[in-house]
Amino acid sequence: MSCDWPGRWCHVQKFIERTGPFAHPDFEPSSESLGFLQETCKLLIIGAGGLGCELLKDLALIGFKNIDIIDMDTIDVSNLNRQFLFRPKDVGRPKADVAADFINTRIPGANVTPHYAKIQDYDESFYRGFHIVVCGLDSIVARRWINGMLVSMLQYEDGELQQESLVPMVDGGTEGFKGNARVILPGMTACVECTLDLYPPQVNFPLCTIAHTPRLPEHCIEYVRILLWPKEHPFGEDVPIDGDEPKHIQWIMDKSLERANEFNISGITYRLTQGVVKRIIPAVASTNAVIAAACSTEVFKLATSCTVPLNNYMNFNDTEGIYTYTFEAERKEDCMACSKIPKSITFSESDKLQDIITYLQESAEYQMKSPGLTTNIKGKNKTLYMPTIKSIEEKTRENLKKTLSELEFVNGQELYVADPTTPMTLTFKLSLGSNME
Repeated sequence: MSCDWPGRWCHVQKFIERTGPFAHPDFEPSSESLGFLQETCKLLIIGAGGLGCELLKDLALIGFKNIDIIDMDTIDVSNLNRQFLFRPKDVGRPKADVAADFINTRIPGANVTPHYAKIQDYDESFYRGFHIVVCGLDSIVARRWINGMLVSMLQYEDGELQQESLVPMVDGGTEGFKGNARVILPGMTACVECTLDLYPPQVNFPLCTIAHTPRLPEHCIEYVRILLWPKEHPFGEDVPIDGDEPKHIQWIMDKSLERANEFNISGITYRLTQGVVKRIIPAVASTNAVIAAACSTEVFKLATSCTVPLNNYMNFNDTEGIYTYTFEAERKEDCMACSKIPKSITFSESDKLQDIITYLQESAEYQMKSPGLTTNIKGKNKTLYMPTIKSIEEKTRENLKKTLSELEFVNGQELYVADPTTPMTLTFKLSLGSNME
């Protein structure tokens, strides 16, 4: 029996069964478009948090039926104030499972498939099964990884991009009263790596400031988290901090208050303490709703061609009134992800391997997390350093102290770098010189 009723999709049919002044040049009004939207088009939503819940609800109500949603987290009590698909009884269950169950039950005809997993758990064949990927993430690393995956799936023939290999990505992000929505056409428009400098780096406080000259309440909390907890073991040896355990947060807050009083610092609260410990990004439900609506609209445009999609980055801010601004983020000719041009890095023979790794981590252009390096020396592959596998890390740790000369590097040496921020191995060409006296 059909789950549709007369007039259910009239709001969608007005856009896809007639043309208009803003229609895409390739748009052809058709009554068959609704069938494609509902039965053929497959969407993947990454993230089932505050933004992901809104995206799932919006897209299912628009008419997309075949939706997969992937999330690696379980539901916590603190999620319930804004992640509206969850209830107190759901605490502890996978977010993706609960969100899918809710939508499948609430919206007739919805066919949402959950994946309680990391995006890195799936390979290229999985991602090729979708027409559009929609991101509701709070992690830059995850954004960069899925961006790299979609770029790696592109196929070229005689230098021309094969359009059927392109999977568009619609990405949304929120922080407090600010948000953004963007449309990425891999290989055609600016990708995440092209615009990496648009993302704010994670705030880390210098240890010397935390230990000796605290000025902010956050400094006091970090002092307790980093220095006091491992020293005093308040809940037993080797018991890690649990940001969701009230006793842990209360202990950290009490000790932070003591330190704050020593330096006449005010502002320590339970909420701030938990926010610093868990690295919580401020979340406002209305911002999530606005950005999800913008992203869902772009998905609808891409799926139907009824209107020209966003070109290509929209900022939103309602801190004081409502402000929004759209601009075109431009591709970088030498983008690490989508240009396929080996990046050139310059070091001297006396620099150490650790210097290269530190540069890749601290450079605003690369912002890597834990790079592993291999190379080819005299025709043989050589693992220089691999932090992700304990046995190999121990065997290659000594290389970190060696100079590039001792490692037998030559000018033009190619380094192959693997990092959690990308599914691809990146190639760097080393420009090697001697130290000038």
